[in-house]
Amino acid sequence: MTGAGAATRQLHWAAGELARGPWALELTPEATGWRWTSLRVLALGAGASHAFASGPEEMLVLPLEGSCTVSCDGEAVVLEGRSDVFSSPSDFAYVPRDAEVAVTSPAGGRFALGGAEARRRMPLRRQAAPDVSVELRGAGNCSRRVVNYCMADTFEADRLLVCEVITPSGNWSSYPPHKHDEERPGETELEEIYYFELDGHGHDPGAAYLRLYGTDARPIELLGAVHGGDVVAVPHGYHGPAMAPPGYDLYYLNVMGGPERTWLASDDPTYAWVRTTWRTEAVDPRLVDDQPAGEVRR
Repeated sequence: MTGAGAATRQLHWAAGELARGPWALELTPEATGWRWTSLRVLALGAGASHAFASGPEEMLVLPLEGSCTVSCDGEAVVLEGRSDVFSSPSDFAYVPRDAEVAVTSPAGGRFALGGAEARRRMPLRRQAAPDVSVELRGAGNCSRRVVNYCMADTFEADRLLVCEVITPSGNWSSYPPHKHDEERPGETELEEIYYFELDGHGHDPGAAYLRLYGTDARPIELLGAVHGGDVVAVPHGYHGPAMAPPGYDLYYLNVMGGPERTWLASDDPTYAWVRTTWRTEAVDPRLVDDQPAGEVRR
């Protein structure tokens, strides 16, 4: 999936490539060669439980499918979860750094744990699904639904940022291509992880497509197919578009972290003008009719 001139570091891991024990995916700073951000996907059978230490990371426990109980610091919260990532936003739990954590699932399921190195230690908390911030971004074939679970203006954390995006079939998201790899006016430094799932509506799940590319000063290049369960690391450079092929809805989970907890991104100047076309286009009706719709952001 890497193109000519790409950095030698690995950016894309196929489903199962980072599986270890109960973790269907364990992407750590050691694997990426960066500092702040991690992602794990915990797969539990019915009645199963897994205990682990959070170490220096704060984490968000987000059900991808199924429900669970999260225990930490002598307390426990129950997450109702969801049937799958395309059905609805989920409730979630925040767990602090330096904690012994256990996740238990009576009926089994899969649970994403996005993490970031934290300075402050905050308490275990649960956010109910109706209280999660949802917005519609873009218009026309750039329409997508963004669920802002743990962004700077939606949920308190130290460094961690987490959101998920639903891109209907045939649409583009992460577009215009944008970057957040340096501290300057209008931009902040954030590492980012993409985790993908696809819905083929009863057909073979197929593949979606993603592009990353850099600048002359910091080259990076990646273009190709991503499948359900794949993960991509964005250490720097422009990322986008993420393309959902006709017939296949695309889901991705974004986990970000950096020196400061502010999400400011710079569009690639070549494509930034595309945003102006959204002013006269309608949001994709498949998203408007899909509840919860949330606010519209151009």
